[in-house]
Formats: sequence, structure tokens, C-alpha cells
Amino acid sequence: MEGDQDTVRRILTGLGDTWAVVGLSSNQRRAAYGVAEVLQRFGKRVVPVHPKAETVHGEQGYASLADIPFEVDVVDVFVRSDLAGEVADEAAAIGAKAVWFQLGVIDEAAYERTRAAGLDMVMDRCPAIEIPRLGPVRG
Repeated sequence: MEGDQDTVRRILTGLGDTWAVVGLSSNQRRAAYGVAEVLQRFGKRVVPVHPKAETVHGEQGYASLADIPFEVDVVDVFVRSDLAGEVADEAAAIGAKAVWFQLGVIDEAAYERTRAAGLDMVMDRCPAIEIPRLGPVRG
């Protein structure tokens, strides 16, 4: 796991409430669906990013990060590790403040690049597990 507890807390409470969830579709059996639901329950705006660009949890989806017409604070990544680095690079390119690689998503080189670009980053952790541990969350 990469990302110390201070970074986890900063991403979840201090960087803003708009989260692009890459890999989020309307498939309720996928982990991204449930995690997005938890994030919404804790006051986050969840923006689905998936090739299908489906509306999920009441939010319009987009085919790519570059297609989102407003600022994104955090990019939550639910893709295979071999694809995650490209998503992290796109997150930096759109001006996101942080990248969060989900449990099992590991790319050390992407972690280093993202941190070097000035973004906060957490890898191989789940915000749906971490956010309730923080107590009341304020964006």
C-alpha cells in the first residue's frame, strides 16, 4: 500500500468533492459501483468515466477524463494495473489534485510520476474502506 494516512485524510477531506471514477459503469456487480455509492453517501460528487459514458447514480458519464467539462478533484482508478499509469497521466493532464488507485491496482512508476507532477496519490487502497474510519467528513 502506498499513501500514508495523512495523504489519505487530505484526499478524502481537503482536496474537493468531485471524484471521477474511471471504470464506473451501471454494472452493479462491479466494485466501482458500490464504492461510488459509498462516496456519494459521504458527500462526494461521483463522475462515471467509462467507454459507454453511462449515467450512474444519477450522474452523467463521460467516455474519458478529457471529456469532462468541469474540474475534477480526485481520479479514482478501477482499471487493471497495466492500464492505470495512463489514467494517472491523464489525471495530471486535466489538472486533478489527486489520484487514487483501488485495491489491487499497483503501478510504482505511475505513483512516482504522479507524485513528481505534484499530485497526491494513494495506491492499493479503497476510499470506501478509508472514509468511514475518518469520522465525520467535511469537503
